[in-house]
Amino acid sequence: MAGRLSPDAGRATTPIAFAVEAEALSWVGTPYRHQGDRKGLGCDCIGLVRGVWQAIYGFAVEHPGPYQPDWAEGGCEEALMHGMGRHCREKAFADPQPGDLVLFRWRPHLPARHAGILVGDGGFVHAYEGAGAVVRSALVPQWRRRIAAVFTFPDIQF
Repeated sequence: MAGRLSPDAGRATTPIAFAVEAEALSWVGTPYRHQGDRKGLGCDCIGLVRGVWQAIYGFAVEHPGPYQPDWAEGGCEEALMHGMGRHCREKAFADPQPGDLVLFRWRPHLPARHAGILVGDGGFVHAYEGAGAVVRSALVPQWRRRIAAVFTFPDIQF
């Protein structure tokens, strides 16, 4: 299970984390669209992360190729985990902060299939098919216990 958000959880603590958190929050309300990645037009969880990345760094990361929207999809390849690991630094579960990227897995034996970005006050932003849009959700125990990994976006000069 992931750690608790730190005492600074109400705010981002680095310039990059602040920028990531602000950009993620600006996507709230974007309609859910499987494999989409356009703010205001439609995205899924991977498209949200790719869109935030592009807004922050000025270039897009590679598209993962076709994938199923089903969280319970079988298979043992951790494609999402490996993809995030190529661009972001994995960090300890014990120290999640606003602006961090979180990956979720539906069940322990399944690969990570969902992503979100932590925001202040113990919440996270994610494209959630069940809500039909990008939403800000509380990181309640039902979400916390599904965290597979936490990543930090790389620093840049602002």
